[in-house]
Amino acid sequence: MASGIQEPALPYVTTPQTTPTHHSNNNNDSVVYNGNRASLISAVPAVVATIAKIANGHGVGGGGGAVGEHTALIVPSGNKLRHLPRRSPVNIEFSDVTYSVKEPGCRKRGFKTILKGISGKIRSGDLTAIMGPSGAGKSTLMNILAGYKTRALSGHININGQERDLRSFRKMSCYIMQDDQLLPHLTVMEAMMISAQLKMDEDLSLDYKKSAVLDILETLGLMECSGTYTERLSGGQRKRLAIAQELVNNPPVMFFDEPTSGLDSSSCFQCVSLLKYLTQGGRTIVCTIHQPSAKIFEMFDKLYMMTSGRCIYDGRTSLVVPFLGSYGLKCPPYHNPADYLMEVSSGDYGEDTIDMLVVAIASNAAAIFEEAYKQTCEQAPHTKTGNDQCTCNEKECRCLATRSPKVQNYTLDKVPIFVLPADQAVDGSISITELPNGNVNGDACVVVEVGTSNGTNGHCRADTSLLAQTDDDKSVVAECHSFSTSCLTQFRVLFIRTFKSIMRDTTLTRLRLFSHLAIGVLIGLLYKGLGEDGTKAFFNAGCLFFSMLFIMFTALMPTILTFPMEMGVFVREHLNYWYSLKAYYFAKTMADLPFQIIFPLIYGSIVYWMTSQPPEFHRFALFLAYSVMTALVAQSLGLVVGAGLDLQSAVFLGPVTAIPILLFSGFFVSLKIIPQYLQWLSYLSYVRYSFEGTMLAVYGFNRTAICTDPAVDPSVDLVDQMMADIPMGERCFFHEANEFLEQMGIDSAGLWWVDLLVLCFFFVVLRLIAYLVLRWKVRSYR
Repeated sequence: MASGIQEPALPYVTTPQTTPTHHSNNNNDSVVYNGNRASLISAVPAVVATIAKIANGHGVGGGGGAVGEHTALIVPSGNKLRHLPRRSPVNIEFSDVTYSVKEPGCRKRGFKTILKGISGKIRSGDLTAIMGPSGAGKSTLMNILAGYKTRALSGHININGQERDLRSFRKMSCYIMQDDQLLPHLTVMEAMMISAQLKMDEDLSLDYKKSAVLDILETLGLMECSGTYTERLSGGQRKRLAIAQELVNNPPVMFFDEPTSGLDSSSCFQCVSLLKYLTQGGRTIVCTIHQPSAKIFEMFDKLYMMTSGRCIYDGRTSLVVPFLGSYGLKCPPYHNPADYLMEVSSGDYGEDTIDMLVVAIASNAAAIFEEAYKQTCEQAPHTKTGNDQCTCNEKECRCLATRSPKVQNYTLDKVPIFVLPADQAVDGSISITELPNGNVNGDACVVVEVGTSNGTNGHCRADTSLLAQTDDDKSVVAECHSFSTSCLTQFRVLFIRTFKSIMRDTTLTRLRLFSHLAIGVLIGLLYKGLGEDGTKAFFNAGCLFFSMLFIMFTALMPTILTFPMEMGVFVREHLNYWYSLKAYYFAKTMADLPFQIIFPLIYGSIVYWMTSQPPEFHRFALFLAYSVMTALVAQSLGLVVGAGLDLQSAVFLGPVTAIPILLFSGFFVSLKIIPQYLQWLSYLSYVRYSFEGTMLAVYGFNRTAICTDPAVDPSVDLVDQMMADIPMGERCFFHEANEFLEQMGIDSAGLWWVDLLVLCFFFVVLRLIAYLVLRWKVRSYR
């Protein structure tokens, strides 16, 4: 990637009806046009609605309704996005794509077909919309085109005429999701620089990457909020930042899932205007959109309309109304074409109408209609409308369409007219025959009959013979399979980002610190002086166990809470080829490691000395070691739960997993009296080894007598002595520490390093399991 490559400047807008007014400021020079909106749209559709540079996200243009006749539109001037590397155009063609999923429920063993053999082509430089009612399959189709779904899929997907290589395609494309997942504790500039360091070639200098970032921020109107935390951005600004992050390496293909969802009318217009502007660089941009306004609908170049996994329109948005009109589907005046098309696709005009349109698209009717319409506009008497579209006599259009040389080969009357026999299904084979009496002004017309012969299985097979392959189509973009940066660079950048986010998360980080300080002091005051008093050995054991319990939960729950919340950011960035799974996982776990070490050290130091435990350094060091290892193992368990479950399930299951761990720890129930068939569960409780290790640290190592008072009568049963009318604090049950350890079910001759080694084993195994769960989770998105 050379640093000297520049992207050509975009052309200025010039219209006869518009007088440009130049405005200058210190940040950017722009040209403001005040004229008729329709004329401006027809002049340069791609630059009609470039967003204004307003930090709080409110752009120009009317909100909530149609734009006024004199809407001010700001068009960037100068050589914008000049730092982005040049990319070859990418055309996507898919044919006979079928996608099925298993029916939910244990009793249902069948499959549900989401996509039913659909086909189409998406060209570079076009802003393409995929529309349809809920459940039509539009998101599924885009996930398949983006490479997110690869299982249970049949059909062909070609890139520039060649079979798609999934890894190469995903590296040169990006997918921006509906909910704009961003890390909240980074500024706009920091988020952009991290994106640049991960997505741009690491051989490029930092100054060059910063220049590219500033160029993108200026173009997208985010310069004024570059120092603002992402959690404080408006909805429109968040959407633009998500786009800006992906633009740093200039992907030629961009996918957007409901880009206008959750935005007001003004922000919606700005967002789609930005996408329209980006298509001028030859990018292929695909959006799923539910029900756009008429103003936004007309900004799209191409529409792919779906219903129930089938396609009912695949063509230019400007021709959708006349195309439907040729089938008797007249869009009412002053009615939003997108709303009318949604009504048709929802079955408001009957299922027969949907079946008719499905068969029409299968016979390539939209492409034929588009070519015929162009021929008609060139030959027939017509007038120009405000947006430069042809209007002519309908009968003349029908005849001229039939006479078009490219259409005569199909012997079609303008577009196919379909007569569907009532006793035959739509999924039969298609044949074209002549209709003798169905002529217009003596010209031959045809009818497409639907038979029942084999061959289609209900799939819409588009004829792509008219889609001629250009020189650009033949030159496939050469992409390597590796990431733009090395694994070490990815780890370094992600570690700094994660560490910075943790430090700035004042709510969680400061609460964790405060809780360890406060609870440590509270426990120290409550159990003050118990460590050196042998008559209160049982109470001291409770203090040690509660300390391990507190450390376990304070390490477990924050991990369970934060990991699922960041899963959306990780999935988007990883699937967009920012970094590898290994780099993210190690950076994520290592960045939190200092906090999981420091907080238990603070708590353990306070508790150990306030409770008057033995003042010997090796005992104190072991107590702290077991505290730290307990926190690390608990955090590892939190990673497993958080990586595999959503937030709601993880918050519930996390504490539930602690119940058996505590029951078999040896404190509530002695390990000696646990039933034989449940003994094995005690070996899976890591708290058992934490508690046992801390007990050995305090009472092991041949500790001298812990009680100097006269011993109780050894001939009397211990339980009877405990039930005797003697205050608990005045009894001396054990003179030697070993006696107390044996009473607690702990081998006094046990090796302390065995417990520490087992905790290390738990730490490594759980970290490995968490990585495998995370890897499985990523694959489940495909």
